[in-house]
Amino acid sequence: MNKTIVLFDMDGTLTEPRQAFDFRILEPSLRKLAEYADIGIITGSDEDYLREQMESFLYDSNCRYQTHLMPCNGTKYLKPPTESSGDFVLAHEVSMEGFLGTKDYRELICELIYSQIDMCHMGAPMTGHFINCRGSMINWSPIGRNANSLQREEFIKMDKEKGIRSRCLEELRAMLKMKNLLNKVVIKLGGDTSFDIYPIGWDKTYGLRHFDGWNVWFVGDRCRPNGNDYELYSHCNLNNQGFITTNPVETASIIEQIIEKLKNRSYNDS
Repeated sequence: MNKTIVLFDMDGTLTEPRQAFDFRILEPSLRKLAEYADIGIITGSDEDYLREQMESFLYDSNCRYQTHLMPCNGTKYLKPPTESSGDFVLAHEVSMEGFLGTKDYRELICELIYSQIDMCHMGAPMTGHFINCRGSMINWSPIGRNANSLQREEFIKMDKEKGIRSRCLEELRAMLKMKNLLNKVVIKLGGDTSFDIYPIGWDKTYGLRHFDGWNVWFVGDRCRPNGNDYELYSHCNLNNQGFITTNPVETASIIEQIIEKLKNRSYNDS
């Protein structure tokens, strides 16, 4: 029988956006799920954010020995620890600059800087740390990743009222097309306040490469075409194994559904 893994997005799925994992809400459900499947956390965030937000789960839950970490859409992969004193081990990593070449990579960064200058005139909060180069992808946050909760809420409200990110997404795609870069990279909405930019094919389906032959399920919240969960959700949903959530509480309910399906499948296989 093929091994089974359930992959989870992080922000909006296992945690509230940019917030710490709530052990009380989800750990009991994930511990129960671990009786039937391995667990994977696949996120556009880099390893530092993943460890920061999921710290209590990664170090205080027995599920850690069955949990696979996939920052940057799975272009980085850390295997589970094998002993209580062990840590997650980096087993795979790729370079966006190496893939695109230094010239195109620098051109892309320049276009993001020009777009950030335009964003400064729109009245959104400006906090710093706007462009985050993560090795295998780039995250651009027009308000800055240093934004606090109130500043994030202010921008999210502006974005809903004025469609700031949707307009910016189209303008940025047009600029990259002029620079002959749109045939090399993808731009997606990342979370509530940012954009993820990465080479074509380096969306979250990249993470499937680490689990060839496995039975894969997925739960995420950004599953519409411009969201960074769309491709992986669509792939898993071909077998009715993709699920859309809106928050960790709903995710807990979805986990219970998956457990029942895995129970039934195990019973039928036997």
